Amino acid sequence: MENENNSSRRKFILNSAAIVLAQPLVFNLPAFAKTKRKKLRHACIGVGGMGGHDLSRFNAHPDVEIVAICDIDENHLAKAAEILPNAKKFTDWRELFAQEAENFDSVNVSVPDHNHFPIAYTAINNGKHVYCQKPMCHDVSEIRELTKAATKAGIISQLGTQHASGKGDRTAVQWIKEGHIGKIKQVYLCSNRPGATEAYRFVGPRPEHGEAAPEHVHWDQFIGTAPMRSYAPKIYHPAKWRAWQDFGTGWSGDIGCHILDAVWKGMGLKAPVSVVAKVQESWKNSPERNTDTWPQSNHITWVFPGNEMTAENELKVEWYDGEFYPPEEVRALFSLENYPAESAMLIGTEGALLIPHTKMPVLLPEEKFKQVKNPVLEDRDHYHYFAESCLDNVKTESDFSISGPMSETVILGTVAIREPDTLLEWDAERMRIKNIKKANQHLSRKYRKGWTV
Repeated sequence: MENENNSSRRKFILNSAAIVLAQPLVFNLPAFAKTKRKKLRHACIGVGGMGGHDLSRFNAHPDVEIVAICDIDENHLAKAAEILPNAKKFTDWRELFAQEAENFDSVNVSVPDHNHFPIAYTAINNGKHVYCQKPMCHDVSEIRELTKAATKAGIISQLGTQHASGKGDRTAVQWIKEGHIGKIKQVYLCSNRPGATEAYRFVGPRPEHGEAAPEHVHWDQFIGTAPMRSYAPKIYHPAKWRAWQDFGTGWSGDIGCHILDAVWKGMGLKAPVSVVAKVQESWKNSPERNTDTWPQSNHITWVFPGNEMTAENELKVEWYDGEFYPPEEVRALFSLENYPAESAMLIGTEGALLIPHTKMPVLLPEEKFKQVKNPVLEDRDHYHYFAESCLDNVKTESDFSISGPMSETVILGTVAIREPDTLLEWDAERMRIKNIKKANQHLSRKYRKGWTV
């Protein structure tokens, strides 16, 4: 339980979060904050793209000192060093731990999915608190192991579902728990973001011949746990790695944790009992593509055991992206023309709840629920809440004990994608697919020599 001083410090930081910029600012601190307080010594692993954003948010916290930065791209590292000239610089995270483990308390892991586990697991084994970008790991088995390791070590953890700390998602969680729409009959998730297919989901296959990586890119470190392949410009690094099975987890793996989060927490969901996926025919019928890239469109259906919040003894949760959209009758409950491209819709016995990604939720029909007021919630910054939790030793919004099983469910969907049109019966306790033995090969990977932990 938080003591009074910890609670006051937390409230001060959270209320300040909305006005803090990426660069450190000078604060007129209240009396309690002028006392000497231990700094959270932090290391940023991955400082380009989303990693750059993560760095800026941690750097904005007045009680966080970023003492080390690491990235396989020296250009990204140089840009980060302009902001943090005194931070130690590394291009290999293994050297960071070998040389500096005694000099930092926490890390954020903001690198391609396939390298999340070895970095986060090494951090946990060194007693470090871990903020890890979503999805938690590339494979189901990695997520299970990392969740167990974090719990056993007693470290503070946070999944990078930053909008889980926002008022929109937190309001949705509260409204679900309050039962405004009755018992839940079905849930529809979608991510049909305009332009995402063209920008991030390559048709493939990979080029027949690669080329030497630029001098500023440490390609062996980028490949990490994955099988070695030649560098090729504009299709792997930076940011394009999500399209490839060796590195990323596809669109559902990337965005699924965001869209499912409020539903998972609000309904208190546990592991599903089955999952099945449909994909577009062109990907399914191309061995060159379906063994190398992820599909450009997915429709995934999980079946969960019912609980006190469901209308039946089972709950169906469906995911749509690319060319697959939620049914018209579901979208029409809000608006066919203006249905949010990324959202969750819960259908209940007494109404429906739409949760647009990054925005406030809407109870439907709106006329019926016009008397329901938004709860009064304090502002909360996901990154700062993690820092405060590390300093005050309290759980975060998306502690691995909660976000691990959810992330595991999302990544189980990527297993189904690779066995399309096939119902997979899931035994969560034994972590195996009961009815399709060959599908179990997708639950884990064999790491490249030299990269096991």
